[in-house]
Amino acid sequence: MTTEAKKDPERDRRRRWRAHHIERERIAEEWRKRGYQYPPPAYPPIPDDLLNLTCGARTRAGAPCKHTVIYANGRCKFHGGLSTGPVSVEGKARAALNGNAPKGKRTP
Repeated sequence: MTTEAKKDPERDRRRRWRAHHIERERIAEEWRKRGYQYPPPAYPPIPDDLLNLTCGARTRAGAPCKHTVIYANGRCKFHGGLSTGPVSVEGKARAALNGNAPKGKRTP
């Protein structure tokens, strides 16, 4: 057993969770390409052993996160990393300045 598998005992369940959502997205994409024709597609049901899957990310205290409402990537809203970064021109310029500023001299 690898050290990573020892750290996260639910690693295989989370991998299957992601695979399930990839399959759902593939079916949804085919439906979109058909112009959302009726009837909607029959999505595969979530396997019973994946229903109470927890986020599992490590908190600052070192314990695993216990949130069960998770995204397709297998993490909760706090650990999922869904941010796309700055979108506006001003936000991108501000982020570029922050990356080049010395520590302690960040822009607000």
